[in-house]
Amino acid sequence: MATARAMLERRRSSRVRIRIPVKVHSNETGSEPHDASAEAISVSRTGALLRLPFLPELGSRIEVLHCLSHEVREFRVISLRSKKEHGHFELGVEILHPARNFWGVSFPDERR
Repeated sequence: MATARAMLERRRSSRVRIRIPVKVHSNETGSEPHDASAEAISVSRTGALLRLPFLPELGSRIEVLHCLSHEVREFRVISLRSKKEHGHFELGVEILHPARNFWGVSFPDERR
């Protein structure tokens, strides 16, 4: 099992714990489309940990609307966690086409 230090060294960018309201759209093949209010609870330049009321498949693509900036980006689901408080799921996602800072936050390892 990897140590916490090794996992941090492998990360592409630092993470910031935050609560950002988002809307998630999933249109998986063979299932009903889902649209739901959700929140990003931890973000990085390349991804996020989202809390939402449905569970997309691992590897599927979802669209995330940042409710404050109204910007939309496509993400891939890279990890799944079982139901947490209030019946919500947590999933790790990576941004497919990174551009500028989608989340609009300052990251600790950014140069100023």
